Amino acid sequence: MTSALPPLANRTDRFFPFYAMELVKQALALEAQGRSVINMSIGEPDFTAPPAVVEALMEAAQAGKTAYTQAFGITPLREAIAHYYKTEYGVDIAPDRVVVTAGASAALTLAACALVNPGDKVLLSDPTYPCNSQYINAFDGVPTLIPVSPETRFQLTADLIDAHWSEGVRGTLIASPANPTGTSIPFEELGKIIETVRAKGGFSIVDEIYLGLSYDGEARTALEYGDDIIVSNSFSKFFNMTGWRLGWLIVPPAFVATFEKLAQHLFICPSALAQHAALACFTPESMAIYRQRKDEFKARRDYIVPALKSLGFGVPVDPDGAFYAYIDCSAFSTDSTHFAHHMLQEIGVAMTPGLDFGMAEPQRYLRLSYATHLDRLREAVERMRVWLPSQRIG
Repeated sequence: MTSALPPLANRTDRFFPFYAMELVKQALALEAQGRSVINMSIGEPDFTAPPAVVEALMEAAQAGKTAYTQAFGITPLREAIAHYYKTEYGVDIAPDRVVVTAGASAALTLAACALVNPGDKVLLSDPTYPCNSQYINAFDGVPTLIPVSPETRFQLTADLIDAHWSEGVRGTLIASPANPTGTSIPFEELGKIIETVRAKGGFSIVDEIYLGLSYDGEARTALEYGDDIIVSNSFSKFFNMTGWRLGWLIVPPAFVATFEKLAQHLFICPSALAQHAALACFTPESMAIYRQRKDEFKARRDYIVPALKSLGFGVPVDPDGAFYAYIDCSAFSTDSTHFAHHMLQEIGVAMTPGLDFGMAEPQRYLRLSYATHLDRLREAVERMRVWLPSQRIG
């Protein structure tokens, strides 16, 4: 005899499917059937960890460095991350402010747990990375999307935040460079945003997971604007270690004890092996490899953006970071979700529909990830060049 299952928590209804991952499943199914699929739907570098990192992993495993670590991570890695901010961005960060986490997802979950009360509103851009809303939902906060447009490079501004600040708003979560648009907030404007939020007594969380993949001009961290800002980053993107699940937060000195208490209970600690391996990310040899790979990502961007425009797609804002382009497909379809599925089935080219990223004209946009080899990007363009004329509206 079976009885009715108890109801799930109400918050689960506020979580929507992650359409990029659904499209990946379809692409994998087509490949299993023998189809050739060029997957530009997922934001994962096609590079793997450099040899020194893999060697460090093997050495740590053989040495038995698999026990629990401190909740905030091993001291040498926290020191290495702090040193990275000094050498790369010219900012002095005390190592005890570094919180090593099981990826940026765990970092932002931890930040939301520490800062968001039930009913608190948190301002985000629309479009935005879909998981950002869910970190807030997980603690019964209210993700509050602010529509942004090409006029602001699909980013929030201080004026937009000021105009949308209302009773119950607790802070903002912003990303620069951003997923899905690949655009950054001009650094002076970022300072204005932080000052606006600070004046209202709110918190600023700045996701800098793609900061190392900034292509135009000098990359600068939001930490320049004060030690009251919370910054997240990760070994996934610039350091090419997505499945290793390792990231970090930089938190204000006064928050360290609270964040440590929460991390101890929620996560125990990040992967010990991944932490010991990550120390090798910061060697001169590994950093040289990462910089070379960054140049390759830039070359892909410099190829794919003009190519998309030549095909008839709109690229309303040229991306300056990450490995995404947010493209307008309205010349070919009034429904980007249908278009994305149709393109995958017809010619084996996968992109993510705008539905994943918010409510600001999602039917108009697709996200393209150029985190794949240049030869594959060229092949995708040729497939689209043949197919797209039959799809054009009017």
